[in-house]
Amino acid sequence: MSKVLVTYFSASGVTAKVAQNIANNIGADTFEIRPKVAYTSADLNWMDKQSRSSIEMNDKSSRPQIEETVSKLDDYETILIGFPVWWYTAPTIINTFIESLDFTGKVLIPFCTSGGTGISGCEKNLKNAYPQYNWKEGKRLTGREDKSFIENWLNN
Repeated sequence: MSKVLVTYFSASGVTAKVAQNIANNIGADTFEIRPKVAYTSADLNWMDKQSRSSIEMNDKSSRPQIEETVSKLDDYETILIGFPVWWYTAPTIINTFIESLDFTGKVLIPFCTSGGTGISGCEKNLKNAYPQYNWKEGKRLTGREDKSFIENWLNN
């Protein structure tokens, strides 16, 4: 497999664990997409229409600031982009991350964590928003996947 970077945004730690599992199983590097202002529990309360996450997700132009971006993107051929599913799609901070770099010539593979929502809506939205990039089929993961599962998914 080509040089791989596993990038991820994790608000509660679940996606971070999945990203680390993927990276450990395939020998990839990791990069955490960190918001400039960390999300609090109140920010993540999806039942509160005035919570930060609700406001961001209701505004498709929202681009939460990130701490930093990948400094040596040229070192990688394949970039996995992981996130929790928010409102049936990727959080808007993922758009901030994608728009902060030029992924031309790279293979992008999304993965998500979710209690039940699949990745198809997320993939569709990302491909529609960034059609200039080479997107491959993503996967909804739980963190219980073993090395052979992860390798088969990424190789296929």
